[in-house]
Amino acid sequence: MVTVINFLNTVFWGYVLIYGLIAVGIYFTVRLRFQQVLHFGEMIRSITAAPSDDRQGISPFQALCTSLASRVGTGNIAGVAVALVLGGPGAIFWMWVVAFVGMATAYSESTLAQLYKVKDETDATAVYRGGPAFYIARGLGMPWLGAVFSVCLILSFGLVFNAVQANSIADAMQGAFGLPKIATGLGLAVLTAVVIFGGIRQIAQVAEYVVPFMAGIYLLVAIIVVIMNITEVPAMLWHIIGNAFGLTEAAGGVAGGVAAAMLNGIKRGLFSNEAGMGSAPNIAAAATPNPHHPSSQGFVQAFGVFIDTILVCTATALMILLSGVYAPGGELTGTQLTQSALADHIGSIGPVFVAVAIFFFAFTSIIGNYAYSEMALSFLGLGNKTGLLALRCLVLVMVVWGALQAVATVFDLADASMGLMATINLLAILALSGTVVALTRNYFDQRRAGLTPKFRAADHPAISKGVDHQIWD
Repeated sequence: MVTVINFLNTVFWGYVLIYGLIAVGIYFTVRLRFQQVLHFGEMIRSITAAPSDDRQGISPFQALCTSLASRVGTGNIAGVAVALVLGGPGAIFWMWVVAFVGMATAYSESTLAQLYKVKDETDATAVYRGGPAFYIARGLGMPWLGAVFSVCLILSFGLVFNAVQANSIADAMQGAFGLPKIATGLGLAVLTAVVIFGGIRQIAQVAEYVVPFMAGIYLLVAIIVVIMNITEVPAMLWHIIGNAFGLTEAAGGVAGGVAAAMLNGIKRGLFSNEAGMGSAPNIAAAATPNPHHPSSQGFVQAFGVFIDTILVCTATALMILLSGVYAPGGELTGTQLTQSALADHIGSIGPVFVAVAIFFFAFTSIIGNYAYSEMALSFLGLGNKTGLLALRCLVLVMVVWGALQAVATVFDLADASMGLMATINLLAILALSGTVVALTRNYFDQRRAGLTPKFRAADHPAISKGVDHQIWD
């Protein structure tokens, strides 16, 4: 099993994705004319717009919070620490690069998810369904590949990734409070069950309140740490950039130099912000956008990448780098490194704070990941009561199992699962890139004309095949 996992990771991360992610992000960045910079305000406008009268979906803000619930997890705390130890400070620069171009990728995949979403005709109270499996099936006419993607998503997000999150919570709780991992795993499973058995609407409601609170508190602590060390910050930022290109060396040395920085930055960046992976589009499809245009929800999810990596991951990196405990290539890594860094800054409360942050970050990731899995199960035609019960029980089992596993084992398996998903999704959005460009032009043509953008499928016969006209006409 270990041999197979290592082989897949070598193929995906050594050849396919380390180049493919950046290439696809650059492609969409250029083709969409750097809209993540020039139209940053549109992201804010799409999030803060008043909720639509259509109650079939969740609000754009709820969709953002649910996607952030999944994005802002162990990758922001443990993952950043791992990237720094294995790749040096330069890894953070490559996380920024992945985030910048990833904003265009996230916009594209979520716009497509909105366009090809469907109603659940069997349940009038259910939210919209959509995501990569749906645009692969309806946009590309390849339902079999949509099914493959759905299976991969359930295996990776519903099972493996949730094990990763549980592992980080168990480590943090053991380190801060001495709690046995089995106790943490069982308690976490109970809390998870309370939320996920309420379905996607309940998950969105929980995320709407918990995510802004947890991210706000974490960023506030990071700001305090930065202010305490403000004289060192400019030099540290230069060290990050210089180390990314081999202009400065990390103290202690990191095997692999620039290549190690790039590899670990890209891997951990994607694991954190999920841009291009095909995960966030599943919840993006559930939203009722305002304005009523697929691009609107694309802007919302692009902003999610900005929050996750540019803000939260950078906050973690600065707290670690500005501490006296960081050592590239050292034995202290993951959650323990972040805890030790905070202890260096704010004393004994530091490890406790990180443990609490890990709990909230990872717990919300678990329920967000489950929401994605439920969408995939729906595509497979198994979203009935029996199918949902089986999925929920498997998720709870993986939460307990993950709490007991070694970090390296869990992360390696997650990398392999993520690699396969991302490869399928990147190929799909490239094939549908013309549709993304057409939707984007239509959106801004209406803005320039002084109109509130509104998409009508009947007006766009070239891209309306596979689109539900009841939703968009």
